[in-house]
Amino acid sequence: MVSRFLNARWFIWGLLFIPAIPMLADVIGAQFSEPVGRSIYHRLLHPSGEFAARFMIIAMMMTPLRMLFPKNRFLAWMMRRRRYFGVAAFGYAAAHTVFYILDVGTLDKILAELWETGIWTGWLAFAIFVPLAITSNDYCVRKLGRAWKIVQRWVYAAAVLSLVHWIFIDRELEDALVNFLPLAGLEAYRIYRVRRRTITA
Repeated sequence: MVSRFLNARWFIWGLLFIPAIPMLADVIGAQFSEPVGRSIYHRLLHPSGEFAARFMIIAMMMTPLRMLFPKNRFLAWMMRRRRYFGVAAFGYAAAHTVFYILDVGTLDKILAELWETGIWTGWLAFAIFVPLAITSNDYCVRKLGRAWKIVQRWVYAAAVLSLVHWIFIDRELEDALVNFLPLAGLEAYRIYRVRRRTITA
């Protein structure tokens, strides 16, 4: 019974939706406050972007963590569900993008700051997220075959762009590195293991 509950799709989606609840409550609450300004959208930019990055990082960390702890049952459970985290990352990135558009307000203003490093990196990262999210299903895995992994490897480019976006928008290196350094360390370990296996093969 417990196993069926933990393995239910609605359970994992419910967990991934939890960070969105206070964001949604803030948006709904703002509609009943006077005057209705755009400050609410600006305030939600950071948490929505932060959870987009965090869920992406969690999804990317699964493979090297499994290599490091191959017998860990929790990591095995997480590994089978990493695509959920990837899709959740896209969902929060989409919300982040919508909040940004609503906060800026006009197309002219969006285009005016498009070439700022902190802005175009965010747009490009989101553009990469779109095909990754669309192909994160069993049907696409079967249809694309080996090409599916090639498509999904673009997540590394999205991760680098997201890091640059975070640094230039927040103007603080510390918060971004706290989130991304564990991933960088684990990816370095994964590359080391793969190269070592290739050399000894």
